[in-house]
Order: sequence, then C-alpha cells, then structure tokens
Amino acid sequence: MAGGKRGGQGGRGAKPGSHRKGAAQGSGGQRRSRLSGRGPTPPAESRPGHPAARRAAADGRAAPGNRRTPSRSAGKPPPKEGRRGGAGDVPEVVVGRNAVVEVLRAGAPANTLYVAERAEADDRLREAVRLASDRGLALLELPRPELDRLTGAAVHQGLALQVPAYDYIEPADLVTRAMDRAEVPLVVALDGVTDPRNLGAVIRSVAAFGGTGVLIPQRRSAGVTAAVWKASAGALARVPVARAGNLTRALKDYQAAGMFVVGLAADGEVDVDALEVGADPLVLVVGGEGRGLSRLVGQTCDLRARIPIGTRAESLNAGVAAGIALYEVARLRLGR
Repeated sequence: MAGGKRGGQGGRGAKPGSHRKGAAQGSGGQRRSRLSGRGPTPPAESRPGHPAARRAAADGRAAPGNRRTPSRSAGKPPPKEGRRGGAGDVPEVVVGRNAVVEVLRAGAPANTLYVAERAEADDRLREAVRLASDRGLALLELPRPELDRLTGAAVHQGLALQVPAYDYIEPADLVTRAMDRAEVPLVVALDGVTDPRNLGAVIRSVAAFGGTGVLIPQRRSAGVTAAVWKASAGALARVPVARAGNLTRALKDYQAAGMFVVGLAADGEVDVDALEVGADPLVLVVGGEGRGLSRLVGQTCDLRARIPIGTRAESLNAGVAAGIALYEVARLRLGR
C-alpha cells in the first residue's frame, strides 16, 4: 500500500531476525570509509570488457596503466636488418621421428630434445637420443598431453626437437668475409624463393662450388628453418646467410662496392657458360619459382644470363638453376 512501511525495522511483514543495528542498507552512509572516492574514472580503453578496450587490443595498443609486454607474434616491429629477430624468427619445434633424426644428422643447432613419457622405443628414437646426448643437448621427458600442447597438436610420434632462430649476418659482411680470406666474392641472391628445400639446395651448391654466401630478402622469402638445415645436408654450417630488408637496395650497394650483378632469366642476353664477368666479384640473382625475377630486381641487374635448356622443360627450379650457374662460374674461374 502506498506510504506504508516496506520491510523497515520491526515493521509489518518483516522477517524474523531481520532487525539489525546501525545504518540501514542503501542509506549511503554505512561507514565513513565507505564514502571515500575511488579516484578518477579510468579511460574506456583500460576497462576490461569495454568495446574501446577490445578495439585497442585489436589495434595492438595498450592504454596507460594496462600495458603488457607484447609477445614476439603480437605486432613487434622488425629488428635491425640482417640480425636475428623479425617475423617468424622464434625457436622452431621439429616434430616426427624421421624429421628429428635427419635434422640432428645434418648438424643443425638445437636446444632441447623432447620425448613423450612411455613412448615406444625404436631405432629412430634411440638414434635421436644418442645424437642429442653426444652433442650435450638437454633431454626432457614430458607427459604426452604436454608434448601435444608444445607442438600444437602436431603428429609428433612422441619426439620433438627445438631449434633456435637462425642468426643472420649483414649483406655487407658477405663481401668482408671473402676479402678477409683473399677470395673473389661470389654471392647468390634469391628473389622471392619461398620453398625451404630450394633454399637448402642453393646453400648446398654454394658450398660445393666455392661461393661466399647467400642473400635473401626479409619478406616474401623462405627463411632458415630446420627444413633448410635438412635440405642443405649440413652445408649451412659452412655457408653464411644474410638477410636484407630491401633486396634492390642491397644489390645497388653491392654494385657500388664494385660487384657485378647478374640475374638468371630465360630471356637473358648471354649464355651463363659465356659469362665474361664470371671471374670478377659477382652476385648471381635467382628468381622465385614460376615468376622469375621481379621487375625492380631485373632492372637493377647489370645483365641477365640464360641457361640453355631443351624443349621438354619450360623452366628450372631455383635450386637447380643456381647449381648450374655456380658450376659454370667455378669453371670460368678455374680457367682464368
């Protein structure tokens, strides 16, 4: 009834035991400490669950007082060109018994070998443990659910190997290393080669024919991973890899240092076995699978050389093309 008592102290309809001493609830004056302010209202971006906070998180921003150290994969800016770091350069986990054994055989650097508890021991697992032990790697036995989490639920067969990020060098360091050894620089630059097996094959050919090293762009290119170590058959331990933030600029820097830049192209002006500058400081540029040299890189080259092939094949993959060109350059240098 309007104006009647509504659950007051001792009023009609009050429940037994509901009588309390002190200020009534809802009066706003329960205790002096309760009247103290909570400070200024935080900005919307700092309030968990607020739409502005979700938008800030999506944009990679953090509001004052709500900052967190970002992970490597959360929009971290790329580091200085040619050094370790950048998108994707985090310790890699190689999974599967065959893959782990082959990477260990290749001599790839590794940190830790993970073995699932109660994993069935076969020849591959025993060899992996032996190779890791001989190299002094850490051996950790994990419960299978933990190994599943570590490998992203990949088919690991009870075995995984952690490989550290590769430590790239500066493009200019390739020339410096050759000069320190009194060698004529011979660099292979890859323009858009995205297959790690091709990168490994190129590194293997560079080691076989006396090349100085390999240059790759930072973007749109295969980087040095465990698959590259495997494909190089251990040659990566002897051949340095440099990485350039801008491949065209790096090629121009090589030209300014007195090196000839020769691109491999099907419509080249000269056959690769007749390359007159083969004995000089040289950069061989190999294009990506299918599309060849990019427009800017092709325009930067001093000349383009072709590899004569029969009518049964339209083109060669990057690994094969680099191997043939390096063989011809090595032959020209020996002849001179």
